Amino acid sequence: MELAYYSDYAVRLVNTEEPARNKDGLTSVDAVRDLFGGSQEAARRVTDADVTRFRSVRARLRAVFDAADAKDETLAVNLLNSLLLEFPVSPQISGHDFRDDEGNPLWHMHLADHPSNATAGYAAIAAMGLAFHLTEHGVDRLGLCEAPPCRNAYLDTSTNRSRRYCSDRCATRANVAAYRARKRLEADRSDSTGRTAVSAQRATTSGER
Repeated sequence: MELAYYSDYAVRLVNTEEPARNKDGLTSVDAVRDLFGGSQEAARRVTDADVTRFRSVRARLRAVFDAADAKDETLAVNLLNSLLLEFPVSPQISGHDFRDDEGNPLWHMHLADHPSNATAGYAAIAAMGLAFHLTEHGVDRLGLCEAPPCRNAYLDTSTNRSRRYCSDRCATRANVAAYRARKRLEADRSDSTGRTAVSAQRATTSGER
């Protein structure tokens, strides 16, 4: 089952908002439809009512990432479980690839889109994908970008659990900021050392007189 792929649904939805910058990209039906990517059939079910519903689900998914970032595993699991209970998944067998030259289908397990409304379908897929990632890799693999003021969500798939930023751009920005901070600290220390040396020299000279 391609559940690792479905976990990206949660990240895409959470990152439509940047709370620290007071930005919200989820303001229209078209913005919601864009979240479905290539699933055009599901996207066509989106209505005006789904914009508000998607924002509600987004807040609940971000709360899962917030809990994981705070190292509160139990809370993260409880919040995710509440989503799973409210938006159950519908597994479905699909054969969109071929396993041999004779055209025999390569069967896969997928999470079927919920038929009632677009929000229920998306939430079910996002929650199940995130649950798979959490149970398979650990709560600490759910991260929030450490490059302020970003705080975008990401899924850590690094081999040594070392990821700290949502993108290369944020990583570069954070590294540059850290480098400049070190340089400022070194300069301040150098100035302080210089001032101390001058003061000591003046004290010595005054004493000799």
